[in-house]
Amino acid sequence: MLIPATINAATSANPVSLSIKREPQMSSHISNLAHFVWSTSERRDWIRPNWSEELYAMIGGILNNRNARLIAAGGMADHIHVYASLPSTLCIADAANVMKSNSSRWVHNEKTEMFAWQTGYGAFTVSWSNEDRVIAYVQNQEEHHRRRDFKTELLDLLQKHEIKYDERYLWG
Repeated sequence: MLIPATINAATSANPVSLSIKREPQMSSHISNLAHFVWSTSERRDWIRPNWSEELYAMIGGILNNRNARLIAAGGMADHIHVYASLPSTLCIADAANVMKSNSSRWVHNEKTEMFAWQTGYGAFTVSWSNEDRVIAYVQNQEEHHRRRDFKTELLDLLQKHEIKYDERYLWG
């Protein structure tokens, strides 16, 4: 885009100064909704029902500190789901890293030393039109896991989102 320059001698002591007229710029507007899922190390049953809600609230605070917003969180003893809205300045990898590292530190300091997250994570973009469905899915983990285990759940999510994977490295 070319910005026209005009000579503005009337408002300047220097009759050769240039003033640039700028057209109004469009601001950035994004919708960056992501559904994260990751497990405890070796999928051990380390997340306890008596403090899981505190864990979700802690993750919400971690996201708030990065100008992101927790929409829903849920999980089971061996894994967690986080549905969040991310700002344009926070990429998926950094969001996962900050949630996992800071929440792990919190669990170690406040709940139990016997705790670790797995190395990787799954992250899936979500269309605004599917938000209600994703929220219900994340918040109703106990119901979902009456029918299938975490391994089946993650494989289904990867296939639904057409993410290629090598199962040899999926459960490490």
